[in-house]
Amino acid sequence: MFKKIICILLVLSNIGIKVDAQEISARSAVLYEPVTSRILYEKNAEEKLPMASTTKIITAITAIENGNLSDVVTTSKRAADVEGSSVWLCEGEKQTLENLLYGLMLSSGNDAAIAIAEHIGGYDKFVEMMNNTAKKAGAVNTSLKNPNGLDEEGHYTTALDMALISAYAMKNQKFREIVSTKEKVIPWEGHNWGRTLKNHNKLLRLYEGANGIKTGFTKKDGRCLVSSAERNGVMLICVTLNAPNDWNDHKTLLDMGFSVLETKLVLTEDKTIKVENSNTEYITVKAERQMRIPVKQEDKTDVVYIVPEKLPAPVRVNDAVGKAQVFLNGKMVEEVNMVARETAEKSLNFLIIFIK
Repeated sequence: MFKKIICILLVLSNIGIKVDAQEISARSAVLYEPVTSRILYEKNAEEKLPMASTTKIITAITAIENGNLSDVVTTSKRAADVEGSSVWLCEGEKQTLENLLYGLMLSSGNDAAIAIAEHIGGYDKFVEMMNNTAKKAGAVNTSLKNPNGLDEEGHYTTALDMALISAYAMKNQKFREIVSTKEKVIPWEGHNWGRTLKNHNKLLRLYEGANGIKTGFTKKDGRCLVSSAERNGVMLICVTLNAPNDWNDHKTLLDMGFSVLETKLVLTEDKTIKVENSNTEYITVKAERQMRIPVKQEDKTDVVYIVPEKLPAPVRVNDAVGKAQVFLNGKMVEEVNMVARETAEKSLNFLIIFIK
């Protein structure tokens, strides 16, 4: 009996939390902490699998980065006639790119995906742009063939790649705004009322701190889900591919991640540097921004300050004068500038001597 219990336990990588394997239904899964780029849990994380409409995460961030949100997009016949989930666009209908992005991410509109792709560079070019976005995010095992995630040969990703892509996308404020929206009304040509778009991501309503990202489903791909949530300054991204019980998978993994992580303030130390050729003998420098990183109780954090012993005048407030590197368990997770807190002008005596 004891052996049987042990066999059904998985260990959350680098965390030490035991997860009942029977609770995680997904064929492939990842729990990812983006600030320190740490994988907290993985199951077949690099298996190449189709990802259904979670594809639209890449569609959305590619459109935001390469399009103009106020552009008016005209719906083509191809977009209006596409199968699957839609926002009921009609051929010739005009919508702003921003409205289409809400339709894409809340209602998972396949029609919106095609309309967006055709508007920004043309369908084939846009898919190429999507692949470039994935590479820019660090995804190395992703191949995209369309902007909506409908089944197509050669269209696949991995749970790990989707976590990296999602972390990249969530750095964009507009993307975060869209995927955290529970409901949105956009115009509907020919009607006296607007379209009400309701976000398919139930976690936004059911899970404390949930703030994104995207659902997906086809019969071939199964249920796919990418979620993000933030509590007490800790943000986590969870990805499941082909997960019959995806909502519970995500709740289980997110809960366990939040149970062992807390934020720690780093970059708190100021440094003093001597200034040459100035009446100000020393200036203080500090990190250009404060930083909190998610840590476990047993984690070790270190900061290495790379600043010169002395500087030539003049020095202005906020001049970058060095670097601070943050290490977690021996691995560098962040590097920021060290900047001057005050000004140090060249001394008048030095200027007179230099002129003579």
